Amino acid sequence: LQFLYLIDLHAPPTIMSRFADVTPAPADAVFGIVADFKADPSPNKVNLVVGAYRDENGKPWLLPSVSEAEHRIAHAKLDKEYLPIDGLPELREAAPKVVLGQDSPAIKEGRVMAIQSLSGTGALCLVGRLYEKLGMKSTVYISDPTWANHRGIFQSCGFDVKTYRYWNQEKRNLNFEGMVADFEAMPEGSIAILHQCAHNPTGVDMTEDEWKKIAAIIKARKLVTVFDNAYQGYCSGDLDADAWAARYFESEGIEFAVTISYSKNLGLYGERAGCLMYVCNDVQSAKSLLSHVKTQARVLYSNPPKHGARIVASILNDPELYAMWKAEMKLMSARIAEMRVLLREELEKAGTPGSWNHITDQKGMFSYTGVSKAAVAHIVENAKVYMLPSGRISMAGVTKHNVAYIAKAFCDALKATEGQ
Repeated sequence: LQFLYLIDLHAPPTIMSRFADVTPAPADAVFGIVADFKADPSPNKVNLVVGAYRDENGKPWLLPSVSEAEHRIAHAKLDKEYLPIDGLPELREAAPKVVLGQDSPAIKEGRVMAIQSLSGTGALCLVGRLYEKLGMKSTVYISDPTWANHRGIFQSCGFDVKTYRYWNQEKRNLNFEGMVADFEAMPEGSIAILHQCAHNPTGVDMTEDEWKKIAAIIKARKLVTVFDNAYQGYCSGDLDADAWAARYFESEGIEFAVTISYSKNLGLYGERAGCLMYVCNDVQSAKSLLSHVKTQARVLYSNPPKHGARIVASILNDPELYAMWKAEMKLMSARIAEMRVLLREELEKAGTPGSWNHITDQKGMFSYTGVSKAAVAHIVENAKVYMLPSGRISMAGVTKHNVAYIAKAFCDALKATEGQ
């Protein structure tokens, strides 16, 4: 038999892709699990993964102050021209006052610089790029544990990243003794990343006395300080209380950076609104830093987005909207605190192995439950309650409707995996 092969002489030759040998990168630790949650058909599934506020029905909440600000912006029919490289002036002027207070000496003396950023992540990237360009080859120290993106951001800027002790797994609280020892051992000029409030992921914050001890070490060791400020106002419901650490550092004459996100406390997750600010010891240093940060912003994204910045600036600069926002933060904070109490009560009522006082001792969006990876896997597989393998849960995903179900899932898993 003879076979006739038809060949398309006009077909382009097959050329191997330049990227054929590139293997897929691993999925993001958080958003990969979110994707699994969305794909799960279970009607009982619960999302305790992403740090985004949810109301008592588990739904996203558009803050009334944000809605009113957007209404005013829409009716003003403002232009869509480029912002300056350093962002919306009304935002840059107002943001430091929220962190440092209206009576801040550094603000009054012109020793504070501020630049609009792509939320907190963008602000941290600007810090890393700035320090790298200024030739600061110091090691960056992050808490153990910390927000997953901290390490990646500074490693991408060429820094060696190490950890300092923070979480005490056995007691499920702050390992302050270990933290102090690690800070005292940091080489002079090292860069320390600190969570201003509502530590992510543990929910464990330092007391004022503990902050004072760390500040004293930072001054003595001449460490470079960066405050990650993602939850001011959301943590306790009080903007001033949540900013205590930064204000104390200012009073002690310590220079520091603050990376600000408006995702959590204003619910502007998708707007990527934020700010990077520096408190310097003299006016010229603040001006010089701003010029270098603007250079980095220019090559990274040129100009920041306008809409989210206008929303934030409208709220920060209007007394009526500002008062609304402060009330809304109290409401969000109070709901999270209530869910902590209910979850602890349900865990104890169910006879869940272990002690659970740390649930109510912790603050802010997240709780570091302390359960093992084996228990987490059991919870996800059998109850479809999704969380990070570390046992971190977003308290915003807990409601009066699902808290008993979540507690039972924990109880069943801990009993089934005891000793693992």
